[in-house]
Amino acid sequence: MNGHENKAVRSANRKFFARTIPMLILMLIINQIDRTNVGFIKHSLETDVGISTAAFGFGAGLFFVGYALFEIPSNMLMDKYGARVWLTRIMITWGAVVFAMGFVTTPMQFYVLRFLLGVAEAGFFPGILFYFRKWVPNIYRGRATALILTGSAAAYLLSGPVTGGLLELHDFMGLPGWQWVLFIEGALSVLVGIVAAFFLVSKPEEAKWLTDEEKLALSTALNTESSSRDLHTQGQSRWKLITDGKMAYLCFLFFVMCMTGYTLVFWQPEIIGRIPGLSPFQIGMLNSVPWICAIIAINILGRVSDRFRGSRETILALALIVAAVGTCLCTVGSPWFGLFALCVVCIGTKSSAVLFWPIPQSQLPSSIVAPGIALINSLGNLGGFFAPAVFGYLQQTTGSTTAGLYILSGISVFAAITLFLTKTHRTPTQPEYHAPQGMEPKHHV
Repeated sequence: MNGHENKAVRSANRKFFARTIPMLILMLIINQIDRTNVGFIKHSLETDVGISTAAFGFGAGLFFVGYALFEIPSNMLMDKYGARVWLTRIMITWGAVVFAMGFVTTPMQFYVLRFLLGVAEAGFFPGILFYFRKWVPNIYRGRATALILTGSAAAYLLSGPVTGGLLELHDFMGLPGWQWVLFIEGALSVLVGIVAAFFLVSKPEEAKWLTDEEKLALSTALNTESSSRDLHTQGQSRWKLITDGKMAYLCFLFFVMCMTGYTLVFWQPEIIGRIPGLSPFQIGMLNSVPWICAIIAINILGRVSDRFRGSRETILALALIVAAVGTCLCTVGSPWFGLFALCVVCIGTKSSAVLFWPIPQSQLPSSIVAPGIALINSLGNLGGFFAPAVFGYLQQTTGSTTAGLYILSGISVFAAITLFLTKTHRTPTQPEYHAPQGMEPKHHV
């Protein structure tokens, strides 16, 4: 590819980053708030609906069962219908389920709606990653993933003050605060989903805001990467590729990451709530502090991930160890020290995701990239069901979170050791698009 074409690729990606990624970030922020707001209404559900700690952990985890079952079909439909149709459909339907959850009166209704929320949301995050395969060359993909995960971390930063503030609407118009949380956040999801349909463009050829030269250059760069990657898997069936040992290992790694990440997401407000004298809004504000630390870390590592693409696995192992150390630190010291420990955990878990996702994005053949990313995400997210359910049971039976946190730490360390011992290498002969020196994009989102 000559310098003129490289300039066109850079220009096309700059426009995509400036126009589309802010909308994706907004969608992901709302997605994460809707997914995790149950952590803030846990006590209200216990008193108003009669949901015990163990039942809450089970219900919170049921989301991931529905998510896992429908993840691959959803991503296959994303491949068929494109981002504009499918990502907005996902957002509108999950918003409707969140709104409906405001009417629950029994634990069984809570279980059913958490499961349906997983079904409705299935395919959203892997759909975004697959969307990048349609738009972003590998050399820029670490930064694109980092920006999206910044949205995820920003959601946790915002969810505390937003959800905590909505809880203080308690008794406004005769409704409890937890219902206001679900009604307002659910309605917002539906509204933003409708607006997003006017912003998303499924592939470069359909973008009216790209020049013909930019469309051709970007499509050529992406097709070159795709054909070179697929050259090494010609003649192999999709089933053989999807059941490859590398796929199983990637699923295992993401499973471990989700175990730690989602357990602390659901229980983080309670851990911070041990600090005496805090109102719900103050707990929400302090809940934002760990995610501010995570946002800084993941944007630094997004660039590191792109620059040292051959060492992503080693840096990922170090991030998992950081998460394990932070999880152990949550078991000692004062409640204020616990807040510091949560900062360490958030840095480790969110950095792990930034380092992990470019690996399957850049290595999976085109024939399985949509179901492959979905499979990794769906099986991995079962860790979000398994860990909170076990964690809730251990807390209820032992009266402490210590045992569960030690177990999570040990599993993260084990995963890090396997990364050091068994690396997932890129095929040496696989070429990729390279920006000429001095021409890498400077994205401002």
